[in-house]
Amino acid sequence: MKKAQWKTLSTERLVEEFGTLSAEHGRDIEGAKPKAANRKFDVLVAIRRELRERGPEAQRQLLKLMDSPEPGTRYWVASYALEFAPSEAELVLAELAKIPRSFVGFTAELTLQQWKAGTFNPAL
Repeated sequence: MKKAQWKTLSTERLVEEFGTLSAEHGRDIEGAKPKAANRKFDVLVAIRRELRERGPEAQRQLLKLMDSPEPGTRYWVASYALEFAPSEAELVLAELAKIPRSFVGFTAELTLQQWKAGTFNPAL
């Protein structure tokens, strides 16, 4: 889907797409499917940009995905939410970092370390 098409979707639909794609991305990462994960990465970044352009209310709608059963979804939402809901995001990243032998958990741990060091930029 092209950027112009994202603009025609409702915020609710974008959040829904974000939830689906972030879950799939997490499963692709854990399943060692980098090509599939990379394709979803680009779309997820595009959705984040569109939500950012729509403003704080649109961004905050992603927070309802923070309790998703999918670690990939929780990671994507938390890493993005560091810029507008840091307290909630840090808690989710810390929880994810405890997942043993998980690429998503490892990434969450690194993200949290970078955030605390002031070197993480969630605004891709």
